[in-house]
Formats: sequence, structure tokens, C-alpha cells
Amino acid sequence: MSTYVSKEMRAELNAARIASLKKASRLRVEVDGTYYRVLRMWKDGFTVEVDSTPPLRGLVDLYDGANHLYQCLIVAAEEEAGEMRYEFKRNTMAADKAPLDFYRSPDAPIALLGKRD
Repeated sequence: MSTYVSKEMRAELNAARIASLKKASRLRVEVDGTYYRVLRMWKDGFTVEVDSTPPLRGLVDLYDGANHLYQCLIVAAEEEAGEMRYEFKRNTMAADKAPLDFYRSPDAPIALLGKRD
């Protein structure tokens, strides 16, 4: 039995696989104000579609919908089956406020109210 698949059939199968990954993923990467769909993500990196995404490099931001997840320093790893794989050099979780440089007591007041004359 032969397992040969023509180039056209392989391209159609890859296009269908990438379309289903794009539909299922909410993740996106932002570079210079432009967003690109992330197909898959794991601990050490992520993949994007080769045809619709220019080569990425350097500092990027990863989002899940509108939620900013990570600020990442990335490097291109390899292209395989219509996907470009990127690996993290640095992956820092994004925070919505600046970190404190002191201990804040859980029962500390939120604000102080002044006397009203």
C-alpha cells in the first residue's frame, strides 16, 4: 500500500488544519501595533501562520482576546507545514499595575479621608 500524497493534496490538508487552528485560538501577538493570530502556544514558544504573518523578531506582546498575557522576547526557530515556530528568549507576565517595592498589609486603608470644615 502506498502512502504517497500529492503536493496539492498536502497543501489543501495543511490549509484546512491551519484554518481550524485559527478558528479555535483566541491568542494573538502584537508587533508594532499590528496583530497576528497565534495558532498554538506552549511553555517555550508559539506558532503563527507563515502566509499571513511577516517574519517576527524581538519584543512582542501576547494577548488572549483583550487580556494582555505576556511581554516576550522571541527568536524564529523553524518553519513546518505552513506554521512558523518562535521560541521565547524571555517571557514576562504582564501586570495591570506597577509592582510594589514595600509590603502592603491586607488590612491597610485604601485611602485617607481628610477633615471637612
